[in-house]
Amino acid sequence: MGERILIFDTTLRDGEQSPGYSMNTKEKLEMAKQLARLGVDVMEAGFPIASEDDFEAVKAIAQQIKGGPIIAGLCRAKDIDIDRAWEALKHAERPRIHTFIATSEIHIKYKLKSTQEEVLEATVAAVKRAKRCTEDVEFSAEDAHRTDQDFLCRVVEAAIKAGATTINIPDTVGYGVPWEFGERVRNLMGRVPNIDRVVVSAHCHDDLGLAVANSLEAIRAGARQVECTINGIGERAGNASLEEIVMGLRTRKDLLGYETGIKTEEIYRTSKLLQSITGVSVQPNKAIVGANAFAHEAGIHQHGVLQKPLTYEIMTPESVGVPKSRLVLGKHSGRHAFKKRLEELGIGLADDDLNKAFVRFKALCDRKKEVFDEDLLALVEAEVMAPAETYTLEHLQFTSGTNIVPTATVRLKMHDEVYQESGWGDGPVDAAYKAIDLITKIHGTLMEYNLRAVTGGKDAMGEVTVAVEMNGQRVVGRGSSTDVIEASVRAYLHAINKVVATGGRKTVAELERERRAV
Repeated sequence: MGERILIFDTTLRDGEQSPGYSMNTKEKLEMAKQLARLGVDVMEAGFPIASEDDFEAVKAIAQQIKGGPIIAGLCRAKDIDIDRAWEALKHAERPRIHTFIATSEIHIKYKLKSTQEEVLEATVAAVKRAKRCTEDVEFSAEDAHRTDQDFLCRVVEAAIKAGATTINIPDTVGYGVPWEFGERVRNLMGRVPNIDRVVVSAHCHDDLGLAVANSLEAIRAGARQVECTINGIGERAGNASLEEIVMGLRTRKDLLGYETGIKTEEIYRTSKLLQSITGVSVQPNKAIVGANAFAHEAGIHQHGVLQKPLTYEIMTPESVGVPKSRLVLGKHSGRHAFKKRLEELGIGLADDDLNKAFVRFKALCDRKKEVFDEDLLALVEAEVMAPAETYTLEHLQFTSGTNIVPTATVRLKMHDEVYQESGWGDGPVDAAYKAIDLITKIHGTLMEYNLRAVTGGKDAMGEVTVAVEMNGQRVVGRGSSTDVIEASVRAYLHAINKVVATGGRKTVAELERERRAV
């Protein structure tokens, strides 16, 4: 067996704080549960001082994720940050306080407006305060790669003496190249006393597209923890991609000789869940999890793969959980067969969720000749991730053409009441959205609209993701159907139900009074 490399996942913190990737507490918790199934060693749940919502998310994850990863919370080297982080983390079985301060001259001078000595003092004070809360304390020297090497050694040594158990060396702005970043880690390993008592970590950003390469080089230089995110999401160009690091270590074990505790068969599902929650897809040629990662179009490639997959595939799709086999269930299949196929795909649903998904599955079978595993995953994810449905779609009818004004009639059910309105617009989707606005009294401004075919064929299932501004907040909605207009309406309703579920709308009683008044 090779030496173990710890995987520190910061999808819920560094990844989530980048533009377009924000998640609410429920979504963070759902993602945290999947990260635990994936087998990450450390899960950075958030930045508790950043907002009340972030605090509640970290607290919820600390309370509910048990028997698995260490739960970490980020904080600046300030008393108020550390205390707030501990307030959220104290519920965890294995809590970690992760404190940081900038150490490069450019950050000290222009951002902190401080001095090296003051940074050194703040480092020691922060680590000691965190240590009074928990034994597990990580210290990060922000912008370490651009920090003077002698001063970096002093800071790291001081943090270790103060009680840090993990020392993180970030390339915060993605400036390093592999041999240079590796040498920086190697220099620390050779010069800092007692560094063998701590775990040295690497946190690399991808501004030059080198985050994964720099992380692997840091491991060769002595780092035993790498900080990364699902799909490589993060500030600016993103972070080192978890799936690329893990599969790089696994595929080239002959050269690197290290291993992780990641259940690689959960990688694809984790990637898809993140895309579903955030509404941001990965590019088709994304390594490991992209749509084309295991696709072959050139004739010579197809022939080679048919003869022996290893000719053009250095890993199997199954090794990362990419569904390969066709779903053979049809409209005559029963609930037990449906449940068994889900279990084979690694999906376990509660009875209520299973029933909802089965109803949608049967409806899909009536409309689609061929149903694939990808269809099933999209269908189930849409059902499980959906908020409580205040509004459900009962009926949709629309007209559109080259010489007529597009109109749509929508009938929604809210509890035991049914409401119907008609609208017109630039197209059937716009018309349907306006009809929904009339019913719900929630006006949404469409910011983004994305449509993709889940599988091939003329009867392919369409998946629509929308980003809508409602009541001053940006909400992501998702819907799927073989009819793209219906998928669009379901995505918009998904967003509206999110707003209602999070208290962004009036109560049902208030809605009823408002309707009667009208």
